[in-house]
Amino acid sequence: MIKKLSELALLIPGAKIVGDDVLISGIEHDSRKVTTKNLFVCMEGAHVDGHNFISQAVSKGAAAVLTTRKNFTPPEKISALIVPDMLNALAVIVPYFYDYPSRKMRVIGITGTNGKTTTTYLLREIFSRAGFKVGLIGTIQILIGEKIFPVRNTTPNVIDLQKILADMLNEKVQVVVMEVSSHALAEHRVAGVEFDTAIFTNLTQDHLDFHGTMENYLRAKTKLFDMVSRHGRKQNKTAIVNVDDAAAEEILRHCLCKKISYGVKNSCDLQASEISLRADGMNFKIGDAMNLSLHLTGLFNVYNVLAAVGAAQAENIRADIIKDALENFKSVPGRFERIFSPAPFEVIVDYAHTPDGVKNILQTARQIVDGKIITVFGCGGDRDNSKRPIMGKLAAEFSDVIIATSDNPRTEDPEKILDEIEIGIGEKNHERIVDRRAAIFRAIELAEAGDIVLILGKGHETYQILNTGTIHFDDREVAKQAIKEVTSHE
Repeated sequence: MIKKLSELALLIPGAKIVGDDVLISGIEHDSRKVTTKNLFVCMEGAHVDGHNFISQAVSKGAAAVLTTRKNFTPPEKISALIVPDMLNALAVIVPYFYDYPSRKMRVIGITGTNGKTTTTYLLREIFSRAGFKVGLIGTIQILIGEKIFPVRNTTPNVIDLQKILADMLNEKVQVVVMEVSSHALAEHRVAGVEFDTAIFTNLTQDHLDFHGTMENYLRAKTKLFDMVSRHGRKQNKTAIVNVDDAAAEEILRHCLCKKISYGVKNSCDLQASEISLRADGMNFKIGDAMNLSLHLTGLFNVYNVLAAVGAAQAENIRADIIKDALENFKSVPGRFERIFSPAPFEVIVDYAHTPDGVKNILQTARQIVDGKIITVFGCGGDRDNSKRPIMGKLAAEFSDVIIATSDNPRTEDPEKILDEIEIGIGEKNHERIVDRRAAIFRAIELAEAGDIVLILGKGHETYQILNTGTIHFDDREVAKQAIKEVTSHE
C-alpha cells in the first residue's frame, strides 16, 4: 500500500506538511520496526517520547514523521506531517492507509470486564467448524488461521490493529473475532473498524486507575455499541447483550440495531435453564431448542456460551454446527484450566484478577468440590488498588484456606500490596507468602483428597513482572512441579 503524504494530510483539519510531498509505504510507531518510506509516528507518552527516536527512524529509511509539535522542523531530506491531535489523526489516517480492511471481513467485537477471552475462543471454534477461516485478536494471542502471533495489549493500538486486520485480509480470513477493551475504546484504538456483531458480557469493578469512575468505565464500553449501530458498508448488524447485568439497560440504549438478549435469571431471547455443573463439565438447555453437554464448567461459562451462541446465530450459523463446536470445545489456556495429575485433589489455574472474576471462580468451586477450597491469589501492582481489600474479603468469604501472595507487583512493594489485601481478609485464618512459587507449593502441601486448589490472577501468563524486571513464571508449570514433588514424598 502506497499513499502520498498529502492524501493523509487532506483527511485531517488543520494538518500541514513541512517538506516534500513524499510517498508513504507504511506507518510505524516503533523506530526499530521502521522500513523504507515509512511514516514514523512520534508518540509522546508518560515514559517515552517518540521524538527522541527520529534519528533511528531516519537511519532505517523513514520518509516522514507525524508530530503534534506546531513549529517542528524535520531533519534534512525527510518531511513532517504536523497535526493538531495525535490520537484523532491516527484514528483517521491509519484505517484509510490500509484501505479499511474490516469492511471486507465479518468482524465480531466482545467487550466486558470478564468473559471476553473465552467467548472469542468459543466463536473461533464455531466459525472454524462452519468452514470459515478465522482471525482472533485477544489477551492471550493473535491467531490468523492456525498461525500464532504474540500480543502486548488485549486490543492493539490503532496502527498495529489495522496492520493486523490488513494481514488477515491478505491471508483470506473471512471472520475476525476480537476482544475490545475499555482502554481501546477510550483511546480510539478500534477507530475505523466496522463491526458487524458486538457482544456485551458484563461490567464489574476494574481499571478504575484508568477510568476514574464506574460511570466512565461504562461510557467507554458503550462506544462499541455506538460503532456497531452506525450505517456502514456491510449489512446485518447485531448487538448481543447480557440482560442479567445491571449495565445492560444503558448498553441497550446505545444499540440502534438488531438485538439478541441472553441470560439465566431474566427473561430474554437466549435463556439457559436446567444447569448442572461438575468439576469436569456442565449440562444446560438454551430455550427449548438446544441441549448442551460441555467440557467447560461454571456459571460464568454458561454466560460465555450464551454470548457465543447469540453471535453465531446473528451471523447465520446453523444450530447443529454451533452445538457440535461447543460440545467439542475443551478449554482456553489459563481459564479455569485443570492441571491433570494422579493427585486425589483438583488444581485449577485461572486468570481471575477482578473482584467479580474471583467471586465467579470461588462460587463455581464451591458448587463442584466435596472438600476444602484452598485459594492462592494476589493483586497486580501499579493498578487499581481499591479492589485489593474487596478481593481479600471475597477470598475470605468463599475459601476455607487462603494463601495471599504476589501477582505482578511491578514497581510496587509486594508487602504493601499484601497489607491492602489483608484488610479485606480480616480475621480469617490465612498465610502470607510473598514468593509466588513458595505459595503454590504450600497450597499443594495443604491439599487433601477431595479438595480443590485455586491458583488465581495470572492464568495463561508465562511471566511475572517484578520491580527488578520480568522473569519466566507459569502457574501451570509450578503447580505440576509442586504436585510431583509433594506427592512423591507421601
